[in-house]
Amino acid sequence: MFSTDIIYQVVTFSIGDTKSGTKMGKLQLRDTENDEILNCILWEEALNRMDAKLFRSGNELRIVSGSFNEKYNNCLVQVLELVKEAKTGLNEEEREQEYKAIIEYINKIKDEKLRNFVLDIYTKNKEEILIAPAAKLMHHNYIGGLMVHIHECLKYAETVSGMFFQRINKDEVFAACLLHDIGKIYEYLVDLESGLIDYDEEFRKEWISHSQYGFSLCMNAGFKRVARMIAAHHGRADWGAIIDLDSKDLEPIMYLIHHIDDLSAKFGKTNVAMLGSD
Repeated sequence: MFSTDIIYQVVTFSIGDTKSGTKMGKLQLRDTENDEILNCILWEEALNRMDAKLFRSGNELRIVSGSFNEKYNNCLVQVLELVKEAKTGLNEEEREQEYKAIIEYINKIKDEKLRNFVLDIYTKNKEEILIAPAAKLMHHNYIGGLMVHIHECLKYAETVSGMFFQRINKDEVFAACLLHDIGKIYEYLVDLESGLIDYDEEFRKEWISHSQYGFSLCMNAGFKRVARMIAAHHGRADWGAIIDLDSKDLEPIMYLIHHIDDLSAKFGKTNVAMLGSD
């Protein structure tokens, strides 16, 4: 039953075009009491009345006016009210701390040529790396989220390498963790005031995906096995992988970054509302 007392948390939000050429918002909300998901539609007229900041991931909202279906799992929303504003992401001090922690991992790479290659990328692109999200919707979708994701991947990799150090090249694994998503600093645009994230269409005109960017970067520098790990990190071709892990006779190390990346995406800090909680 509809109640304006229910507090929802923003999970995802996107805007698309209808067949008639008008704008339509798709908003996914989570009931903060029972974790049930509510899928919402907002027509252009309703969108025009609302501030874009309202739809930031993690915001807590109240539905003031809306039409629900019989099961109360879908809603046509007319009016929303902000109850609690979420963080836009890491603050400046937190971002510098994450960056410093990542640089420490880069310095653990013993191969001088590979270490300098990765360090140069991180040094030249520090400004972009500090603010980049790891995704628009799926995981670590907030300012500084890319660094949190990469740092988590490095910590997973360090644990795994301690178990199987005789069978894997630790330097290459660290480098693949550090560079598998580096293209995201160009793939996404983030508004530092609202925290809202969108795709950079100019990047999409030149590159198929961030995976292709990272793969090309490493291949051109001669780090072919690191490039192949990056190419396989999405796992399947229909998920965006350049190398499908269902292919035959792949080196075992090809699977490693995919599973490390997947662990971070599923169990790491998946949205801005979870920042600061463990």
